[in-house]
Amino acid sequence: MSDGPSFYDQVGGHDTFDRLVSEFYRGVADDPVLRPMYPEEDLGPAEDRLRLFLEQYWGGPTTYSQTRGHPRLRMRHFAFHVNPDARDRWLLHMRRAVDALDLSPLHEATLWDYLERAAHAMVNTFDPTPVSAPEPPAAS
Repeated sequence: MSDGPSFYDQVGGHDTFDRLVSEFYRGVADDPVLRPMYPEEDLGPAEDRLRLFLEQYWGGPTTYSQTRGHPRLRMRHFAFHVNPDARDRWLLHMRRAVDALDLSPLHEATLWDYLERAAHAMVNTFDPTPVSAPEPPAAS
């Protein structure tokens, strides 16, 4: 039994996670390293999957598991070339998305800690990026 509202509810529920994921994928759409990892021409399905996962993780609806089963993040990302460059680009776009939410310092730190740990856990190779990609822009 919960002692109070979930993190999901505390930060604004669906609307907050929708804004987070939409802002994140705006950056991914133009990233020469990350964009090729998404097979769909439209990033909408990827946005839906990430939003549903994050909502469930943080105490929102369990739609992700109901439709996709166990998250198995490492397994689902194993087919992709996730090296430190890809991780850092992912974190760059996610940092901008988190900053756009204007969360309280405690909520921002809690969310960011999880996202950083998750990004580091997804690294599955230290081989160089297979495409000639420019350096990611510096975070603002």
